[in-house]
Parts: sequence; C-alpha cells; structure tokens
Amino acid sequence: MGLFSSGSLAEILLRLPALLWALSFHEFCHGWVAYKLGDNTAALQGRLSINPLDHLDPIGTLMLLFFPFGWAKPVPINSRNFRRPGRDIALVSIAGAAGNLLTAFVCLALIRFFPQLMRSGAIRSIMQNMLFINVGLGVFNLIPIPPLDGSKVLAVFLPPSMLSGYFFLERYGMVIILILVFTRVISSIMMPIIGLILNLFQLILFF
Repeated sequence: MGLFSSGSLAEILLRLPALLWALSFHEFCHGWVAYKLGDNTAALQGRLSINPLDHLDPIGTLMLLFFPFGWAKPVPINSRNFRRPGRDIALVSIAGAAGNLLTAFVCLALIRFFPQLMRSGAIRSIMQNMLFINVGLGVFNLIPIPPLDGSKVLAVFLPPSMLSGYFFLERYGMVIILILVFTRVISSIMMPIIGLILNLFQLILFF
C-alpha cells in the first residue's frame, strides 16, 4: 500500500508528523465518542488525548513507517456503560475513521484556500502526507475484517445467526489482513475508494 511505503530518511521524517497525528487523533476520536455515549474508561486511563505518547505502539508505528501495515494501541472501551451497546459500539468504531477523513478534508481546505502554504517543499510534503495518510488510514480501518473497526460496524447489521461465525474470524483476522496487504489485494480495493473520497472532497471545495 503505497500510502505507507518506505523511502529515504527525509521522506520518512516528513511522513512522521502525519502518521503521529493520524494514529493519535484516530484513537482520541474513539475515546471521545465513547465518553459522550456514557463510557469513561478511556478518560480514566488518560487516553482522551492527542498526545502520540498516549496512543502509539512502538512496533506498530515502526511497521507503518517502513512497511505497508501498522497499528496504535486500541483505546479501551467498556460496552456495559453504553445505553444502546450495539448502536454505540458501531458509532465508537466509525469515529476513528471519521476523524481521519475530517483531518484530510481540513488539509485539502488549507491547500485550497491558502496556496501559499504549498510554496515550501517541506510543508507541501507534510500536507500531502497528512491528506493521503489520513484518508488511507480511515478507509483501511473501515474494511469489515475483524478486528478492524469496519467489522464492528458490519456486525450491527448482521443477523444473530451469522454473528458467531463472523467473529470466529477474529482469531485469524490479523493473518488474513497481513496476507491481503502483502499480496496487494487490500491496495487494489482501497485505491479506488481513496480516489473517490478525494474527488468528492475536491468537488465540495473547488466547486
């Protein structure tokens, strides 16, 4: 997945701010929505923060920097605190991707309305990384394969008879995801969706 592929040291350093923000804000959004829906577990553990040190998994971050796959520490959620657990789990799950897409939209708006920002090569690279990495991370997490966020959203719409079999996949989910990532199946699925989202954002901002 080219969005997170390795490169020169300079390219990696310019990618780092976007990765730190994308991962941290993604997890913050999970925790913030959970808090608003009645679960203060993340708040009690100091995870309602955009400080990368509160969210980063060292191995997962290195994987994102040098390989096409990675992760942050999941925000703790206690669904027993929700008033409507099925609906609320889905809302919390989708919040991370929504935060990433919102970030990408804001970055594109800055590029659109403040073109002078793009005169600096370093700033242009950081802004482009912020745009593409956030859209990529948002789309990736919405893939409905356990344990990705999309699986929890899909579970709300599945009939009860299918749930046990669906979540049985969770024990193999990471292996399935790795195989799909390194065989570029994920990339072939994601890239058209990423392009569609970016085109939609451009249509809204450049109309």
